[in-house]
Amino acid sequence: MKSKAKAMGGSQSSSVASSHEDCPRVQAAGSSASFSLQREFDLPLLILEEIFLNLPPNQVVRACRLVSHQWKEVVDSESLWKERCRREGFHLRDTYKRPKDWKLFYFLCKQRRNLLKNPRGEHKMRNWKILENGGDRWKVEGLLVSHQNEKVQKNFVTSYGMCRKEQLIDLEKEGYNASFMDHFQPDIKISDWYAPRWDCGSQYEICVELLNHSKGIVQTFAPDTITFEQWNDQNWNQLTHVFQNYGPGVRYIRFTHGGRDTQFWAGWYGIRVTDSSVEICPAADT
Repeated sequence: MKSKAKAMGGSQSSSVASSHEDCPRVQAAGSSASFSLQREFDLPLLILEEIFLNLPPNQVVRACRLVSHQWKEVVDSESLWKERCRREGFHLRDTYKRPKDWKLFYFLCKQRRNLLKNPRGEHKMRNWKILENGGDRWKVEGLLVSHQNEKVQKNFVTSYGMCRKEQLIDLEKEGYNASFMDHFQPDIKISDWYAPRWDCGSQYEICVELLNHSKGIVQTFAPDTITFEQWNDQNWNQLTHVFQNYGPGVRYIRFTHGGRDTQFWAGWYGIRVTDSSVEICPAADT
């Protein structure tokens, strides 16, 4: 995973040396035979591009890019990564937007995933840290009404006392190293789904924090508490937010949400939450 993160920045770290077996002649590039080597690797650009399109992307960036000036030119070209996106189905959601860096766009799409574990309660409370467990405590139940995402079949349910839970995401462990985060500052998109019961009032709250290496707060998203009255439609609502231009130093993301019912009924009549997500995204695709 870390190798992918290094590839995203196109950095030439010490790990490149271990990749020379992918292009065994690369070590001669700086020697007196460099001119003859470059001629040996001199291929029509379209043929080179097609070869690179059929190689693992990490090898293309970390090893083949070092072989010659011609190879570097092809590896760094917009056309190579634009075509790779097309072949692998990484499309722009907004066709009027264009990535500033197609290589970065490709690797962010390739690595894009939900960094939260167990977001739908399929494994009970696993991976979540319980901060408050009021009333009859957190519970996982089946859906009262269907969700827009057919894969969602369960949700977390709060009770008559405040219930809050959190996850702490370590970006380094997830493959986004410090130099990449500081240099590129990719968009960080958060999403959460919440719904009340129709027969009971309830409250929902969320707080997402970008943290530095010592877990100090860099930036926070904490909207006002949302309150539902009794006799509502109990439909699912989605909340989204995108962190942008947050500056250097982000190493962790802390996701916290929860709520309660407002009528203090025994049982689980409070807010329901499910399908939460935190994603590292290309700026052109948020």
